[in-house]
Amino acid sequence: MLLRLVRGRSDVEIDRRTALSGLGLSLALGAPSEISLAAPPPKSARPAFSAAHTPKPLKFNPARLDGLSERLITSHWENNYGGSVKALNMIETRLQAALTDKDLPAVVYGDLKREELHRTGSVVLHEIYFGGLGGNGKVGGEIQAALARAFGSYDAWEAEFRRTGMALAGGSGWAMLALNGHTGQLHNYWMWDHMHAPAAGIPLLALDMYEHSYHMDYGAAAARYIDAFMKNVDWEEVDRRYRRAVRFAA
Repeated sequence: MLLRLVRGRSDVEIDRRTALSGLGLSLALGAPSEISLAAPPPKSARPAFSAAHTPKPLKFNPARLDGLSERLITSHWENNYGGSVKALNMIETRLQAALTDKDLPAVVYGDLKREELHRTGSVVLHEIYFGGLGGNGKVGGEIQAALARAFGSYDAWEAEFRRTGMALAGGSGWAMLALNGHTGQLHNYWMWDHMHAPAAGIPLLALDMYEHSYHMDYGAAAARYIDAFMKNVDWEEVDRRYRRAVRFAA
């Protein structure tokens, strides 16, 4: 089988096993039959502290989710995610001002940088979370085969993902399925807060286990919330993320 590498307008066909070995990606990941190495168009460059973040609209009707109420989703999106967007803009404004404040104590600057990391994580993870909802919960595509190869079966992956989420129940944090661009592995990560993302992890699916994400509907019944979450996963979106992640890791 041949793998086509796209560089500009020239196509180079090489042996698939040799290509994947050279790229450092395991066949166990279920890499797609064609990987484009053409660089994606760059995003518009913005100053580091632009303070121009805006909430990303929901792509689905929150009234139509199965087992997650419109009231819960709306509150989560407006107050928790929206609050982090506002806070991140405020922190970036202060960091911009601090560039010319040479007398600002290091301990104060450290607090700003810590909050920058915390709010950045919250914004990104919430966008991964909401962007992964709105589906029918039925897995398919290349990600299904990749999870089966990585964990033995899709069901084994799902059981481990649910278990990772329940390990955070009653506290705070995230369960995240990610492709680790350094190790080349698919992995479920336990994240205590917004700042515990795995090194080189490329997010594919994020499960918010902070109580604000389910208490309104389920109280302390975190397992029932996870059941509802899994019924609403948009696996087509997760599959798109996986295919992009494989290209990025390459």
